[in-house]
Amino acid sequence: IPDSGHKYYLQFTTEDYRSGENARSCLATVLYPKTKSPPVVTIKCMHTKDQKEIEEEDNRLYQKIRHQTKPIIGNNIPDSHGNIEPALEPVWALAVAGSSYIMWEKSTEDLGYFMAQVKSVRQWIRKDDFTEFDYTVLLHEIPTQEIISCHMRLTWLPGHPLKVKYFCASDNQGLEDGSGMESGSAAGILNERGANF
Repeated sequence: IPDSGHKYYLQFTTEDYRSGENARSCLATVLYPKTKSPPVVTIKCMHTKDQKEIEEEDNRLYQKIRHQTKPIIGNNIPDSHGNIEPALEPVWALAVAGSSYIMWEKSTEDLGYFMAQVKSVRQWIRKDDFTEFDYTVLLHEIPTQEIISCHMRLTWLPGHPLKVKYFCASDNQGLEDGSGMESGSAAGILNERGANF
């Protein structure tokens, strides 16, 4: 588009990483502005997986987190051999979902990101029903091969959008809000590898 940037039309499916089943079929348009602002994305997805099943998976994940007797604390997830302790799978799933907001906002036509590792995670105990975590995540930048460290505070309750605030070491600006506008699911992504608050 003259004076605006490049616009792309995409058709894709998403996959449940535990079962390998097709979870959604999506159509999207992505406009990368000539300025350094995030891409403008319009997306429409149709669930191929039963919505009730997705909600049940989210609730099982949520209950695992809520029934901890003390706050969850972890480091180096996955470890150097690619393993994730079963007790830390829920916080890994949330980190993948939360970091996707960061990767979405930082990506450009020339740069992409993958979450490489959760360096550290700490759960905050809240008086309401929400779960809250502080993360330090490492993002692998493509094609530069740089590893970017980001601090992320994530708040979640099933049926509500994830709330994500973050700051990345390579950024010169302050705290960013990468929260979603739609209700998101943290279920189905447990086996994906890939400034302080």
